[in-house]
Amino acid sequence: MAPVRVSFHWMTQIRMHGMGSSMREQAWKRIYTVLTAVVLAVIIFLTGFLFAVERMVSMEGILSRPLTDWFKPQSAILFDRTVVDSAETNAFNRVLGLIRTRYYKQVDENLLVESAIKGLAAGTGDPYTTYFTPDEMASYFEKTSGNYVGIGVGVIMDEKNLLTIVEIFSDSPALSAGMKIGDKVVKVNDEDVTGISESSLIVKKIKGESGTEVKIEVYRPSDGNFYDFTVKRAVINSSKISGKMLEEDIAYIRLNQFDSDIALNFYEKYNTLSSQGAKALIIDLRSNPGGDYSQVVAIADMLLPEGLIVYTEDRNGKREEKRSKASELNVPMVVLVNAYSASASEILSAALQDYDKATIIGEKTYGKGLVQTIDTKFSNNAGLKYTFSTYYSPKGRNIQNEGVKPDIELKLDEAYASTPLTDIPEGKDNQLVAALKEIRKLMEK
Repeated sequence: MAPVRVSFHWMTQIRMHGMGSSMREQAWKRIYTVLTAVVLAVIIFLTGFLFAVERMVSMEGILSRPLTDWFKPQSAILFDRTVVDSAETNAFNRVLGLIRTRYYKQVDENLLVESAIKGLAAGTGDPYTTYFTPDEMASYFEKTSGNYVGIGVGVIMDEKNLLTIVEIFSDSPALSAGMKIGDKVVKVNDEDVTGISESSLIVKKIKGESGTEVKIEVYRPSDGNFYDFTVKRAVINSSKISGKMLEEDIAYIRLNQFDSDIALNFYEKYNTLSSQGAKALIIDLRSNPGGDYSQVVAIADMLLPEGLIVYTEDRNGKREEKRSKASELNVPMVVLVNAYSASASEILSAALQDYDKATIIGEKTYGKGLVQTIDTKFSNNAGLKYTFSTYYSPKGRNIQNEGVKPDIELKLDEAYASTPLTDIPEGKDNQLVAALKEIRKLMEK
């Protein structure tokens, strides 16, 4: 019986050994299946990931960076491929890739992005659309009182985006240094500012502490030369409005800029002159670059009959109107303008001209008929000043690039073209002389 038991035991061991081998094979098959599925999933994920990235960045952009970089947190700038040519986005990514990998030194990519954002604003071709960095935004909103420390000039951006001196104040550092009306600022403290389209940012560079010096290089179109000035900053007493009686019954009010209080100042100034016997009014808007939209509307409301003062239209044709009340100023009026009378100055002169309320004398105005707003809803405290609408006179005239054509065109005598208006000797300001002659005619009607 023993041999039989031994044989049975041996066969049992063989069967058990055989069953263990089969189970191991099945286990390995399951492992292989799982691994295959994982590998396929990884391949599908990577393929999808790379395809998605390629759609946003381009394959050239992908290959310009180590593969491991793409597994770091990413941010993307998306463009509609039906609007933006993919060749342009590829060029953008190639430039970025070359700067990252081939440029001779490492750069701060935040500065690259900041410059690119500025480029977006500049790409509109609109000199009034500007991206402000956080520091520039803070500087832009700094408030100044009637007195400030500077060199004593009034400025405007010309059609080529050059900061142009349009007024030099009497007894100012700029006047003493030899600067002239029409000079165009190209450098401040050796920094080229011709690429800055926002005038306030250049002005901030010129201002500083009283007694300190600022180096300014200008281009003078009248002779085609460049001039360097070292100007000592001083406290400038800047009045936005002045007025006086001319002869015995003609009020003269000069508005240098439409600041936040100018409407009230104008009302008070005219009432003072009216109490002195004024029966006619000359408003001098020469070299007034504009200012607060609401303030010029308020002044126009005092002068015009009931009706439309100005209206704006945005890209969608949405129209917003500003209207005057029934009360109006019923005295003969003349308005003086020149090539540097801009924006709010043009709103007022165009409205008075459309209602035949005043005779406009001087030169065709600057031609700025665009309205700007500032978006400050940026998480980095930056901002964007951009044009959002165009304004029109009561009769529908678009002032942009056209300006206001005077009823009587007359240039200032060449001998005083570079002289501050307030420094022209009495009787030598031929435009003002013409205004007095015209207003006498109006008074006799």
